Amino acid sequence: MSAQFHKVWLKITAIVIGSFAPVFFLGTMTPTIEPARLTLDLLSWPVDGATTYASPDTRFLSALTGGFLLGWGVTVWRLSTDLYDVAPEAVRRIVMSGLIAWFVLDSAGSIASGNASNAVFNVGVLLLAAGPLWRPAKDKSPDSRAQRLK
Repeated sequence: MSAQFHKVWLKITAIVIGSFAPVFFLGTMTPTIEPARLTLDLLSWPVDGATTYASPDTRFLSALTGGFLLGWGVTVWRLSTDLYDVAPEAVRRIVMSGLIAWFVLDSAGSIASGNASNAVFNVGVLLLAAGPLWRPAKDKSPDSRAQRLK
């Protein structure tokens, strides 16, 4: 993969992360609760209607979750636009570290809370968000080859 493709994929990663933010934000208000409730019901498979947003604490947690996801998505986007050209490998490692940390803790918490199905969904989200970022980009410029030989 080229560095340019990695840079584009970082934007995809940002969108994948940030796309969950509005769903959880909508879960903060009773009239718009259904998308967040349905998302949690889906992630705690099977879809059975048992997941509710009746508690104000759940709606508050939804607000926090939406805010964190939007912030993380914006951060990844800005890393791709403002820093990637200066330090592509560092940006790649930073984003991958964040994705792996999310995956491990979210999946462990899902399993511990009796929602192991979400850990399975997390595998798909991780694969989509990470895409080609698993591996360093191959830079074919003469300067990069000379730098590696030093």
